[in-house]
Amino acid sequence: MPPNTDAAFLREVDEELRRDQLAKAARRYGIAAIAVVLLALLGFGGWLLWQSHEQSVAGDQGEALSKAYEDMGSNRIDSANAKLTTLATSNIGGYRALALMSQADLLLQKQDLRGAAAKFAQVAGDTSIGQPLRDVALIRQTTAEFDSLKPDVVIARLRGIAVKGNPWFGNAGELVAISYLRQNRRDLAGVLYGQIARDPTTEETLRQRAVQMAGVLGVDAVTEAKEQKSQ
Repeated sequence: MPPNTDAAFLREVDEELRRDQLAKAARRYGIAAIAVVLLALLGFGGWLLWQSHEQSVAGDQGEALSKAYEDMGSNRIDSANAKLTTLATSNIGGYRALALMSQADLLLQKQDLRGAAAKFAQVAGDTSIGQPLRDVALIRQTTAEFDSLKPDVVIARLRGIAVKGNPWFGNAGELVAISYLRQNRRDLAGVLYGQIARDPTTEETLRQRAVQMAGVLGVDAVTEAKEQKSQ
């Protein structure tokens, strides 16, 4: 037998062994790969179904909220309350917040300030709800409780909202300014009223009140506003 026959034979054995190993690996890991792909497809399909379900639920809840507002407008308070009570437990933060705040509005109509403040407080303290809605709820809670709160509590609660650039600056700022007056800190109240009066985003009625109060406190907000516009 020629000397190189052993080497050729060993190569053939080695190649056969490799083919056998590859076949076994394909059988073993091929099944795993197929399983992974199937799981991924099932997961994606489940996500699509969940998304479709969430959209359907959101649509139903939006319609229910709209009907609750129609009931409120037609003075069908019991019917509106029933719908709002259901929506107040919604897993969608926006609908939950609007339902709770609408319930608070109905309580305010009954002069139930404490009950209304509690509803607003639920929204203000719910970190799953967007900050703008939480800020509005905190302002309205403070308004409902204002006569029973100490000035320093109002200032501490709304100081972070009563700043220029915040969309609710005027509303929060007015409550803080009144609280400064109750503390006899007229200088701080005057500065804040002046800022509100000069803020172009502030609602007109509130701006007029701020102009008048700033003038009483020695701040000429009207002249300063005109100078800012001319610049």
